Amino acid sequence: MGDQMRVTSLAVLSLLACACMMLAAPAASEDAGVGPPLALPPGEAPALPKAGPLAAPLSQDQVGFPAALTASAIPPNSPLKPAAVALGERLFFESRLSGDGSVACATCHDPARAFTDGRPLSIGIHGCVGQRNAPTVLNALYNKTQFWDGRVTTLEEQAALPITNPCEMGSIDLTSAVAKITGDQRYQAQFMEAFGKEMNDKDMLRAIASYERTLASFDSPFDHFIAGDERAISDSAKRGWALFNTKARCHLCHALTDDKPDVTAFTDNDFHNIGIGILRHNVVPLAQQAERELTQGQLKEVDTAAIASDLSVLGRFLVTKKEADIASFKTPDLRNILVTGPYFHDGGMDTLWDVVDHYNKGDGISDPWLDQDMQPLAMTEPEIDDMVAFLVSLTSSQYKKRGDEEYARQLALSKVSRPQRDTARAFGPKPVQPKPPPF
Repeated sequence: MGDQMRVTSLAVLSLLACACMMLAAPAASEDAGVGPPLALPPGEAPALPKAGPLAAPLSQDQVGFPAALTASAIPPNSPLKPAAVALGERLFFESRLSGDGSVACATCHDPARAFTDGRPLSIGIHGCVGQRNAPTVLNALYNKTQFWDGRVTTLEEQAALPITNPCEMGSIDLTSAVAKITGDQRYQAQFMEAFGKEMNDKDMLRAIASYERTLASFDSPFDHFIAGDERAISDSAKRGWALFNTKARCHLCHALTDDKPDVTAFTDNDFHNIGIGILRHNVVPLAQQAERELTQGQLKEVDTAAIASDLSVLGRFLVTKKEADIASFKTPDLRNILVTGPYFHDGGMDTLWDVVDHYNKGDGISDPWLDQDMQPLAMTEPEIDDMVAFLVSLTSSQYKKRGDEEYARQLALSKVSRPQRDTARAFGPKPVQPKPPPF
């Protein structure tokens, strides 16, 4: 069994390397990817990002690359093939898959912005503003579930839903989306090479998912530090790593277990209510509305509610209908967090200092469903800076330039604006949490 596992891992890694060598990098994106993008006139969709060097599949030749975990993340029925990856990359930027030909997967997942869009809430077809912040596609192959509420488990399912969501890409259905490219002779040849058959929606999704599975992003200064290079990160970042696993309590959600540091995905693959957004809504009536209107198991209904209605605030509850899941959202991977802001599922915080301040004061205590691990942390200002330094060290090498510029922007902003900062609460006792109202 061990030898077979090693052979499988090597085969997968060889295909990843082959895919990287076979795909030429198109022209670079015009978006510098620093700071928020320009505001759009009402009703206007964002400009379609260009594929560039940052869109190319990533090699396994990265410090910190988890070979065994990557091999296990490739479904046996959808092995990586260079032809499928190349096709998937092209489809990722294909605006004809949308209802009016204006947006594509890359609209919300721009490689220049570490496969996010830099907006608090994503904007889709006809300028429709959604209810969720676009998570990065980098390292999505390691996710046990996809989307903020975990409503699907595979990248194939994840690729499908935005294409037909009325607020994202707006196609009537997958069949009509595929029909718009069936006359393209290059696509005809690519589908045949990749799958040995004519274009169809199932293989379209397999191709997009195959491309996304090549976006494994490591090789950060922190990875070099863990590999033994003591000089790879600053003393401040080292102190931040120690805080991460102790006083700051980050490891309780951003590790596979509570007692073992996680240097791979920085997530527990679980869902938590951390007090974001819920206090702006009257949640109980929304939960009752969701129970009435969303049929259990109807994925399309859940998908539409999550993106285009106030029910979005219910998070994981939309999927499970369990009261304990009200306003719980998936723990995101922290890799490249410096360049994937703004932060949280509603994009409500602009800097890493805001994020740490939120946790430091144990925010959201008047939220009846707040996660039990949320509490004041009593971190000092130097400790907060150390935590930020550690998070910055998780930036992969291909985003170093953008990361340096974004760090400078956030640092300057933090000097004049710290809206989440509350030192008195951070050093006070944990307040009594109210009981949930009648449901």
